[in-house]
Amino acid sequence: MDKIKQACQLIKNSSKVMALTGAGISTDSGIPDFRGKNGYYKDMDPVRSLSKDRLLNEPEKFYKEGYKILLDLNSKKSNKGHLALAKMEKMGLIKGIITQNIDNLHYKAQSSNIYEVHGETRGIHCMDCGKTYPFELLKEKVDQGQIPPKCTCGGTLRPNVVMFGDMMPKDFEDAIDEMEDTDTLIVVGTSLTVSPVNMLPRYADNLIIINQSPTPYDHHADIVFHENSSEVLSKILEELEKNDLQWICPSLR
Repeated sequence: MDKIKQACQLIKNSSKVMALTGAGISTDSGIPDFRGKNGYYKDMDPVRSLSKDRLLNEPEKFYKEGYKILLDLNSKKSNKGHLALAKMEKMGLIKGIITQNIDNLHYKAQSSNIYEVHGETRGIHCMDCGKTYPFELLKEKVDQGQIPPKCTCGGTLRPNVVMFGDMMPKDFEDAIDEMEDTDTLIVVGTSLTVSPVNMLPRYADNLIIINQSPTPYDHHADIVFHENSSEVLSKILEELEKNDLQWICPSLR
């Protein structure tokens, strides 16, 4: 049996399946690997450029460097990997998606149960009163030269992303709760080296790993694909849909 069929069998035989995604699932959407030679971090130190300290104490530098990454991410579109996972969720084959990405692409693909453990770039909030606004307001204020952008109460507005120096959000706690009774985890496009998210695979009995390069969990996994994640997910979805059709129409077997 080939690996695509093995993955489908494992998914269909599992009582609860979750997906964990990282930057690799979004490269086909035109988003470079953050730490790659042509990635967002090639000309900057992310620990400083995307830090809470820089946002508060050096806002001009933040909006010259880190903010531009958020702006670029906000413009991208979902690819067939995101769409495949969304379809699997609608088919009832996966319960939800835990993502390290802040690019909103699972949301744009219309997945419904998403845990964005590093935040998102759809919205912003006031650090004083807590009022929320769409990300577009931040762009408007920055384009008008208001740095740092301010709320109507006078407080500083900031993106809904987890920056260096921030605590992990509630979505991460909720993701851990989801993993407590997950028996199969599909890992997509992540090297599984970023803490604390890299501990999540330990909760699952079964692992399917789809990543271009090896991960520290490969030797624990049931099935490993070192291939393009969009292509693999599309093939898995196609096989799952074919199996569903055969179940509905036995004459097609």
